[in-house]
Amino acid sequence: MPIIDVHALKKIYPVAIKEPGLKGTLRHFFKRTYRNVEAVRDISFQIEPGEVVGFLGPNGAGKTTTLKMLTGLIHPSSGQVGVAGQTPFKRSPTFLRQITLVMGQKQQLLWDLPALDSLRINGAIYGLDDRTFRDRVSELASMLDITDKLTQPVRKLSLGERMKAEMLAALIHRPKVLFLDEPTLGLDVNAQVAVREFLREYNHRYQATILLTSHYMADITALCDRVLLIYQGSLIYDGSLDGLLNRFAPYREVKVELSSHADASKLSLYGDIESLDGCSASLIVQRSELTTTVSRILADLKVQDLTVTDPPIEEVIGRVFQTGTVA
Repeated sequence: MPIIDVHALKKIYPVAIKEPGLKGTLRHFFKRTYRNVEAVRDISFQIEPGEVVGFLGPNGAGKTTTLKMLTGLIHPSSGQVGVAGQTPFKRSPTFLRQITLVMGQKQQLLWDLPALDSLRINGAIYGLDDRTFRDRVSELASMLDITDKLTQPVRKLSLGERMKAEMLAALIHRPKVLFLDEPTLGLDVNAQVAVREFLREYNHRYQATILLTSHYMADITALCDRVLLIYQGSLIYDGSLDGLLNRFAPYREVKVELSSHADASKLSLYGDIESLDGCSASLIVQRSELTTTVSRILADLKVQDLTVTDPPIEEVIGRVFQTGTVA
């Protein structure tokens, strides 16, 4: 049974239309006209328990709107959605105990109080007894490497430390489903790595289901085997990262270091030359011809070094969003 089941989910917002000038202002005040904006258009997908899934799309594509419908913060215009066997917009206590939503640009900790005080409030809200509360705080703080920071006022924590504390607060009730909206937003490289490692460990330890949005592709490649791509409110891809690369970037980059200066006319026989500098060259080779081409290069040329790489995932995702399709 899928833990997240979405079928034909749609969200339409009525947006008031206002003409410029005094006449337009008066008309807007007394008799407004509206146009409908489809933020989410008939998207459907299922996520199994324990999966970590990336949810990608450009700004304004409908990612956050979808997450808010999955967590029950807004009511869908039409369609069906089930999370952990519950209907999100009913916001039942049973549902709320099984999910959490972390938004990188929002905070729930009280600014002037130590993080531990806010954690106690959360523990009381979820009905945790003292022993359970202490055990969970100790375990999560150790996993996040933030134990010695919990007694400091939140305003004195660094951005990375504050994000870790926010994560702890969101997970103290040990939810089954984590909705994470840009959890590493604004963090430095070390803090991003720490948050990724924590999420990987948390998923492994508790088999938690994670739906993650991020503009940092390193978050996605480090944590997610499967991705959902949304564009202008529509779901345009649901599958593996490797599958996306195979469909939208059917080539590999072959970098060679030769023992003598490379000859452009010879190298062009093996693929499209992306760059050429002395003894070093970079070739673009179709995936279907990669094995044969590499064998020919090694047999025909005096190669000192050779590496094969995928195109940057950012480049592939960017191409998808430029065209709006993976067909």
